[in-house]
Amino acid sequence: MAHLTQRRPENTEGDFYVDSTCIDCDTCRWMAPEVFYEIGDQSAVYHQPTNQTERLRAMQALLSCPTASIGTIEKPSDIKQAQDSLPIQLAERVYHCGYHAERSFGAASYLIQRPEGNVLVDSPRFAPPLVKRLEQLGGVRHLYLTHRDDVADHQKFHQHFGCERILHQDEISSSTRDVEIKLTGSDPIQFAPDLLIIPVPGHTKGHTVLLYDQTFLFTGDHLAWSPQLNHLYAFRSACWYSWTELTHSMQRLANYSFEWVLPGHGRRFHSDRATMRQQMQQCLAWMEGKGKF
Repeated sequence: MAHLTQRRPENTEGDFYVDSTCIDCDTCRWMAPEVFYEIGDQSAVYHQPTNQTERLRAMQALLSCPTASIGTIEKPSDIKQAQDSLPIQLAERVYHCGYHAERSFGAASYLIQRPEGNVLVDSPRFAPPLVKRLEQLGGVRHLYLTHRDDVADHQKFHQHFGCERILHQDEISSSTRDVEIKLTGSDPIQFAPDLLIIPVPGHTKGHTVLLYDQTFLFTGDHLAWSPQLNHLYAFRSACWYSWTELTHSMQRLANYSFEWVLPGHGRRFHSDRATMRQQMQQCLAWMEGKGKF
């Protein structure tokens, strides 16, 4: 939990604060941008919540902070309300789980609610309030892992829900060698009529993305929105395998149609399909050196 003695001096006066254990993962800044900002390579509070909506978003960010670096001076009386509000519904049958895990450097996790069985996309923190809410939403049948970096508490979710874990063979490590479904090759995999897994080597060798219902693209660390560049982009400074391969993967991905980009790291993006196609071409131009880095 956050400690008042470690409260960053950059925080504005008031109840909410960020302490010096912040790892600058950006979670609070995109979950509650009206409250948190970046200063000195860490987050801080620049505006104290002044209404119920701002308060709830700040509390959701507090619960989702992977290092518990957000605190309140007063003991929050609305903690149960905030817990019950997670996962956050983004669209019909698609949720942002919150409760980001430090072992995944604060990566976002998502839930797809399906009659055939729910899919958890990457692993959040195994937090009891979240587990209870996932049970209420129908449990977890499959835990799809985009790549090796964001597996976090996958074993605990497997043990609790009995879910089958999905990960590409090239991403297997000692901590994931027991996953039930190991993907192979570089061809797209139609896992179910509404679930298409697309290999996108680049960030890591076996990275994959998941296209749900030809609308929602869960991109892990492959693709995200950049508020600085004002377009979709890939993580040039965090490419652990091959930028050339990542660019080729993005070229193939641009042939698909979707409306949502839901990343593990970076910002989400939602638009119509025509705009998304334009954004993908702008991303490719930037990756190929035709745009500014």
